[in-house]
Amino acid sequence: MTPSDASAGASAGRWSNLDRPPLNAAALQRAVVAEGGLWTSLEVVDSTGSTNSDLAARAADLPEGAVLVAEEQTAGRGRLDRSWVAPARSGLFFSVLLKPGPAVPPEQWGWLTLLAGVATATGLSRAAGVDTALKWPNDLLVTVDGEERKTGGILAERVAGGASQAGGSGGGVVIGIGLNVTLTEDELPVPAAGSLSLAKATVTDRDPLLRAVLRSLEQWYGNWRAAGGDPAASGLQETYAAGCATLGRHVRAELPGGRTLTGTAEAVDTDGRLVIRTAEGQHEAVGAGDVIHLRSVH
Repeated sequence: MTPSDASAGASAGRWSNLDRPPLNAAALQRAVVAEGGLWTSLEVVDSTGSTNSDLAARAADLPEGAVLVAEEQTAGRGRLDRSWVAPARSGLFFSVLLKPGPAVPPEQWGWLTLLAGVATATGLSRAAGVDTALKWPNDLLVTVDGEERKTGGILAERVAGGASQAGGSGGGVVIGIGLNVTLTEDELPVPAAGSLSLAKATVTDRDPLLRAVLRSLEQWYGNWRAAGGDPAASGLQETYAAGCATLGRHVRAELPGGRTLTGTAEAVDTDGRLVIRTAEGQHEAVGAGDVIHLRSVH
């Protein structure tokens, strides 16, 4: 789609752009929601502020596996209170409700952000034919004209109350996933952003892409929960490391409190933290903060 096409579509009405058809909610429900499966409901709304906020507000009254998808988010949120803005129907903007219950110790729930990254990347690689890498902890990267670009992000938030499928209570986690699918260069919010279309994806139809990500997420979550949340036994830690573009890179970590740490990203530990080796040879595990890729280390 050219910029002139985008302008023409916008002038004719926000839902009239034939290059960006709406999601088929009924077909998605039939394909995704199955008896005995993880996904218990799937709802598509035309527009909302934030699918994460909406699902979190209803989490106590919903079973595990609720999926909320928006054609447009007007107040989408990323990590560190950043906003996520994109034209209507130009991407996938959705949240899922997971309630690991007593099968997984709460201290392992932090792995759900990384699990969602692995599941999304593997699902997109299969369905869209595009290599998707992970930037610690929760960014999805694609290559556009030889340059790393962020095409997606993940935000996980703990919620209180309600019962899990496995019994017991203790709340759950709402995971929000935002993916740029058909954004053009002119529509990108920042130069460092990208989209599946710009990365030459073979498929940009959002329906099969959403199905692929949800199926991958169900598989990875099932394996992780069956292993009691153990990232090594479930294969999650190894797979995340294999697909993480941050490892082996010279990075700067901007930490809470204003401290900055620079060094080489060497590993992701059993708690999901990024282990950075400083120039002095010290190793420090970073559990929160903003990590910037500086250059490759050869």
